[in-house]
Amino acid sequence: MLTSRRIAALLLTAAIVSGCGGTSGGHAGDDDTAAVDLAAAKILEDPKAYEGETHASLASTAIRPVSDSPAQQLPVTVTDAQGTRVTITDTSRILALDIYGTLAQTVFELGLGDQVVGRDLSTQFPEAKDLPLVTSSGHDLSAESILELDPTVILTDTSLGPWDTILQMRDSGIPVVVMDSRRSLDNIDSLTTGVAEALGVPAEGKKLVERVEAETDETRAEIAKIAPTTVQDKLRMVFLYVRGQAGVYYMFGEGSGADGLIEAVGGYDVTREIGWNGMKPVNDEAIIAAQPDLIVMMSDGLRSVGGVDGLLDRLPAIANTPAGQRRRIVDMKDSQVLSFGPRTAEVLNSLAVAIYAPESMK
Repeated sequence: MLTSRRIAALLLTAAIVSGCGGTSGGHAGDDDTAAVDLAAAKILEDPKAYEGETHASLASTAIRPVSDSPAQQLPVTVTDAQGTRVTITDTSRILALDIYGTLAQTVFELGLGDQVVGRDLSTQFPEAKDLPLVTSSGHDLSAESILELDPTVILTDTSLGPWDTILQMRDSGIPVVVMDSRRSLDNIDSLTTGVAEALGVPAEGKKLVERVEAETDETRAEIAKIAPTTVQDKLRMVFLYVRGQAGVYYMFGEGSGADGLIEAVGGYDVTREIGWNGMKPVNDEAIIAAQPDLIVMMSDGLRSVGGVDGLLDRLPAIANTPAGQRRRIVDMKDSQVLSFGPRTAEVLNSLAVAIYAPESMK
């Protein structure tokens, strides 16, 4: 089974090779500058009959802090995801680091963005893009870069490495709170609450949880209006994680987070049908057994194999599925598609438009 640290290593490879390979019809890897509201999109009469790949975009939207000046309650002592008790007395210089940029986005949405002093490679929203990077060689944490910023607290998880760097930060006296590295629809609330409690703003955490829940529920309700309701009519979907230059080809199954994403956009996660649990190297037999109508991928991964043509060349079994025959691939930026944070509703909306109203994104 693919561990969180292994995923981090694979994504590090992705960062190194991100400039290589072709594109998906000009879509994969493009800057996201526009998005379409599902409620205003032109819905396909038959989503299974559509042919062609689609890039799911998120608009560049401003951070919306739940409070402009949150009143922090410090010091605070928390027990992190690893069972370590950590006392935080000073949050004037925050580092929030993970593979998807979810933690930093959460800190900014809580109203503490002006206290963040650095960022990881995945934290690319406009309000943070000018902060100094503490990741080198892709997603590797740089101890020297972190120490230069003199952080008073570090929020992270096990998705970034090397782990020795995190231990070094603790040994140097910096409070390090290790959050849950799992990302899914099921733990957005607890992750948000955990960040808020560690930074002494539990009330703001509650507000942010309520906002994300309300927006996500609203989006899912819109999806439910247009997505097929019977199993036989739903689009059969799988999530593929590929890194062409590294020869990495994984299918994400039950318990990976991708299963919840597929369900949320009204699809049928075929991996449950073929007993595909967690994240495992894919093989021809699994692809042919799955017979997906649509494949969801990360943009850098699709680009790393040379777009859809390269994917079909490297995994020829896909050509024997409805998704391959119709080139029905939906890709989304690596830092967005499985981030499950404050922008979850936007991610679901964008994917739903790409799936059910792809012409609206052109």
